[in-house]
Amino acid sequence: MSTDVWGWVHDTHGRLVESGQHRLATALVEIAGHAVDGRNEQLDAMYPEALASARALGLPWVEVFLRHWRLQNLLNKRHQGERAMTEAVSLLEFAHREETAGCPQSVCAVQDFTICHANIDGPGYVPERLAVLEEALERVEPARACFDCLSREYADTLEDDGRADAALAHLDRAKLRIEAAGESVSLSFGQARAAALFKLGRYEDALAALAAAEQAYTAARHTLDDDDRRKLGVIRARALAALGRYDEALAQLPAVEQAEGFADIRHRWTDAVERLVAAERYPNDWRLGVRLAHWVSYLDTAGSHRPCLDLALTAARLAVRRGAREVALALVATGERKLVLLRRTEGVAAELAELRAAAEALVVAEPPAEHEQVDGGQVDGEEADGEEADREQRDPEPELDLLAARWRAVAAGESSGAPSGEPSAATGEAVSDATELLLRLAAGLANLGHERASAELLWARLEQDPGHQELVGMLASVLIEARDGDGLRRLADRLDAASPADAHWIRARWAVAESRWAQAVESCEALLALEPDRINPRRLAAAAATELGDHGLAQRLYQDLLAHALPLQGAAPEDLHRTVRSGDLWHLATAATANRDWAVVREAGARLGIEFDEPEGPVDEEWQVVTVRARLSNGAPTDLPAVRTGPATARILPVLGEDIALNHRDVVVFAPALLEPFPAEDADQEQRDRWRPTFELLTLLDPAGYTTYFVDGAWPGTEAWTALRGALGEAGYGIWAYSGEQYVITDPADERAGLPGVYAALGVPPTAAAAEADALLTGLTAGWAHPLSWLDLAKAAGADPARHQEIVERYGL
Repeated sequence: MSTDVWGWVHDTHGRLVESGQHRLATALVEIAGHAVDGRNEQLDAMYPEALASARALGLPWVEVFLRHWRLQNLLNKRHQGERAMTEAVSLLEFAHREETAGCPQSVCAVQDFTICHANIDGPGYVPERLAVLEEALERVEPARACFDCLSREYADTLEDDGRADAALAHLDRAKLRIEAAGESVSLSFGQARAAALFKLGRYEDALAALAAAEQAYTAARHTLDDDDRRKLGVIRARALAALGRYDEALAQLPAVEQAEGFADIRHRWTDAVERLVAAERYPNDWRLGVRLAHWVSYLDTAGSHRPCLDLALTAARLAVRRGAREVALALVATGERKLVLLRRTEGVAAELAELRAAAEALVVAEPPAEHEQVDGGQVDGEEADGEEADREQRDPEPELDLLAARWRAVAAGESSGAPSGEPSAATGEAVSDATELLLRLAAGLANLGHERASAELLWARLEQDPGHQELVGMLASVLIEARDGDGLRRLADRLDAASPADAHWIRARWAVAESRWAQAVESCEALLALEPDRINPRRLAAAAATELGDHGLAQRLYQDLLAHALPLQGAAPEDLHRTVRSGDLWHLATAATANRDWAVVREAGARLGIEFDEPEGPVDEEWQVVTVRARLSNGAPTDLPAVRTGPATARILPVLGEDIALNHRDVVVFAPALLEPFPAEDADQEQRDRWRPTFELLTLLDPAGYTTYFVDGAWPGTEAWTALRGALGEAGYGIWAYSGEQYVITDPADERAGLPGVYAALGVPPTAAAAEADALLTGLTAGWAHPLSWLDLAKAAGADPARHQEIVERYGL
């Protein structure tokens, strides 16, 4: 098999463009970049439509390509294991059918399959991984990029088997074969060599290997991107920390926010940090513990059992080092749960047992007397001024250990001194008091990132105090945070008979957490049928209806909310959630705007204190310039300047291309929440002046119908450009320059000097034909020293495109 995958992509892209399949063509050339650079949001937005198009058009090779790169993202960037296994197995089967066997990307399904097994239990699946990789490598020529990838995966498998020396030797042989075939190894290949050298304890050699790989990569005129810099930085940081060069390690270590955003660097980042902590060069505090706990939970949910166990061990060692007994025990429990899911456990079970013993040996201060307050992270009543800030600075882990000590004492008393016969009022009160203590302990665990440990406590307590509403509510919240669907179904089913409204509420909240908007609405409506005076279910259902684009339902729900709400004046603290909030009125105005119910828009606006220019009719005013955040067809966010015309409407200013379903003067509805806060008090004046309110696009209300054509050529000067823009505006056209000072074109009189260029989008109104636009532009630019080109407009107008093609060639456009 010798087909070049990127040559195939280039050819297929051209055929798709020629056949009018522009969105699929764009997906074909962009999806790999989104996958490897961790642009998960863009990939998730693009993938479903692209896959459906490939299947509808009967393009199995394109389907293999799309599915492979999505899996690369799920496995490498998101570190999924069992969660991705079904798709990995399915793609492997699909990629080896008769109609796909010749696809140059088909062999890569083998790599996906082995990475998925590595994420689940790398050492446990070594024999199977080596077998499929050896078979695949026999079918791939060294000149192909796939040989590089599969060779790296083979080396990773050898490392998982404890054979880093064999891994290094394999990489070196593969490098010779690749170079003999006239190709160069990838930057990732150099990183793989560095990893093998690190495993062998050859830290200086690992750094040298990285330097050589980076130098070769840049010498070949490649540019390091953010993903490259992150990986190189974290690999160097780990090696430098191992060498005791801590200042250099800290300089190379990616910021913690980078590790938070990209799961693929977390294991190396944590390893480097543990070494820095041992040297007292990095703070080993509860904040680090919370972050690591969340990462452990993420891997747990993803079904990446071995990486989850490895990270739990590191986090537990750090917890023991800082004396956090309960946190360490929770992490050890996670590790023990993962241990039984692994096929190969030598050494791990003993390490877990040692860590458990070390955690249990940690000394906890004497629990305070019963009347003394111990805060597990949950606020009891109102806080005094400054107490919230003090709480943020206070270390919650010792308080959690004290709560746990008190709970153990209470639980021991319950089990040893339980009265016989019918429970008395005093007994019930004692049970309730014990539950309150347990709730504080469970809240403390959950706040520190240990939702599963919290849930286990709450489940056990529910058997003893089944009617405690706060216990049920906290358990539901913890299960949602832990993404424990099975637990939520179990809890809702348990409540169905005795408290069906609560069961519906749990199902609604879980549906929202999973973006299952229709099910959320359905559950809320079932709840309201039982308890029609409830307010929060209406808020939740209205928000879900908005996500579904059902603005009529959202408006009805917000109006029902207003009808059932309590007046704010005189409302008890526990009833404040049942009063009307300003956000309710903004959401009502937004939904009514989308429905063109201007009377309701004005009514809600009046309650918010908005004064309109006109007393009735559609709201179409000029308020201020805002930013509307929309999505390109590839899922990437883009910020568009617009003029706000009402409480929830804005008119788009720029002329836009085909990569977005909006254009000049379109009126859109936006969501009311500000996406960017006003600059802080200590921000400089320039930041304050530059700030504009930014809102998320909700829906298109009134399309203006403009058609876009692009104009290119030499910059005529500010005066001439301003005159052109003014004349086009008076005629109902729009024009928007996208180029800046960096855009330079060829000067036909002196090719070495160059000319400032301008690249702009012309918006032609629906009332004008392309021929009219062509004639207007020709007249307005007739006296310019250098002509502009508008090739596509000329073709649409039926004019001779030769003049414009000549301008393109003469000015190097």
